[in-house]
Amino acid sequence: MSAMKIHGSEYTINKVFSDDFAFEIPHYQRPYSWSIEHASELLSDLLATLGTDDAPIEETPPYFLGCIVLIKPDGTVDSKVVDGQQRLTTLTILMAALREAIEDKSAAGDLTQFLYAKGNKMLKTSDRYRLLVRDRDRDFFQKFVQQDGGLQRLMKVDPKQLESTSQLNTWGNGVFLLDKAKKLPEATRQRLAMFLLNRCVLVVVSSPDLDSAYRIFSILNNRGLDLSHTDILKAEIIGNLPEGESEEYSEKWEDAENDLGVEDFKELFAHIRMIYRKQKMRETVLKEFREFVIPTHKAAALIDEVIIPFSQAFAEIKRANYESTSKAEEINGLFGWLNQIDNFDWMPPAIRFLTDHHDEPAALLKFFTHLERLAAAMMVLRVDITKRIERYGKLLTWMSSKDPYGTDSPLLLTDDERARALTALNGPIYTLKSVPNYVLLRLDGLLSEGEASYAHKIISIEHVLPQTPEEDSDWAMNFPDDEEREAWVHRLGNLVLLSRKKNSSARNYDFEKKKTKYFTTGGKSSPFALTSQVIHEEEWTPEVLEARQKDLLGKLKKLWWL
Repeated sequence: MSAMKIHGSEYTINKVFSDDFAFEIPHYQRPYSWSIEHASELLSDLLATLGTDDAPIEETPPYFLGCIVLIKPDGTVDSKVVDGQQRLTTLTILMAALREAIEDKSAAGDLTQFLYAKGNKMLKTSDRYRLLVRDRDRDFFQKFVQQDGGLQRLMKVDPKQLESTSQLNTWGNGVFLLDKAKKLPEATRQRLAMFLLNRCVLVVVSSPDLDSAYRIFSILNNRGLDLSHTDILKAEIIGNLPEGESEEYSEKWEDAENDLGVEDFKELFAHIRMIYRKQKMRETVLKEFREFVIPTHKAAALIDEVIIPFSQAFAEIKRANYESTSKAEEINGLFGWLNQIDNFDWMPPAIRFLTDHHDEPAALLKFFTHLERLAAAMMVLRVDITKRIERYGKLLTWMSSKDPYGTDSPLLLTDDERARALTALNGPIYTLKSVPNYVLLRLDGLLSEGEASYAHKIISIEHVLPQTPEEDSDWAMNFPDDEEREAWVHRLGNLVLLSRKKNSSARNYDFEKKKTKYFTTGGKSSPFALTSQVIHEEEWTPEVLEARQKDLLGKLKKLWWL
């Protein structure tokens, strides 16, 4: 293997956006993803470093914008951007905003040369843009950012009509930066432009070929730069495709990422890793994906048969929007409950099964009924993460070759697990982390027969019998035995749901007042069936509690076959 020919130099922005470079974002790169938050942070940092005095620009402290990585063959200006798309694109938008905002049109016009090199009719050359964004967004970016008056046209664009995440982020940052630039004093606008061009610095690292450039990219990533494992994997996987297929598969990849969103797309790769590895992660997602997933498929098949179908399944599960001519409502109901479990370790087997049996709604309903039961039971039993992942790893292995409902299947609860789960549910459940919210909402769904809506901004849990009743209250008279009262206070039968924040002053109300003043909202009945049951009780005694506990526990026992 020949040594990498690496060049690295420090450049001010006026040199970066010059005839020394012709930047192009390759089609296999991810979309432009910097949000207004990122653009705001950049602008704030620049203004803070620039300061408010009138010192000459050459005396202001330099501002380091980080490192970009290019594929740039020796002796050419052609520069494919491996890392640095977000900064180069945002800097271009900022220069366009300053060009638009600066009132001195002569000074403003001087910024144009950093956005594009004007063509020459005598030489029959056309305008050459300093930065060519990806093909899908190139015309949009040139028209609404780089060309003269582009941002004014961008202001009139309806963001709902935009075609991609890149365009939406370009629109948001363009409108934001132009507005901020216009609000600055004219002198500050011009000083900011001069500071940006002359005192802001990028380190440009270039290599003549894709392989060496991405080795640099990976090294920088391992040393802590904020580079996503999905970006690296995209480059590596699509880089293995023939030239004629790379653009098509880049669009497929990007469509999947746009549909899920950047963060969920990153999470998807951790789930895919688990589907193939079937064990707790010991290295990074990137390293284990390379080792256990990539070797199993050729590049095109990996995208067509793994990444795209798994991303579609992941989206349907997270959004609970599976569609079918039968059983879709019940399946989506189970997806909704699974999404409320306090972990997502159950997701890999869920993705695997939904992908493999997508058009078999009866099979899906059976599997996800069992999976929700397993996930809920492990939450109730407070099974630790290592044991949870081990259990789901065994399930993934079992699913590949055996009946998931067969004897000893990891999907099924053992007799001991059922007994311990029932004991936990019958005990002081309020004291178990994360458990009471899930169990009470699950019960409420059973009582309302699926008619309840849980789109409340606030859902809290309240004790009917207070934890510390006053000595002269009705509570003390109905529960004279302190031990008996303490034994009941945190159990299912004594807990209700409220669509409001807790009110410490109302907790010790006597039962009748608590029902009318605290357990209702604006004189209306509670939206929770579980709470409405209590409102209809005439009194709250150990006998009422015992009957309610038995009833609620029986419903859970039937639901989860305990």
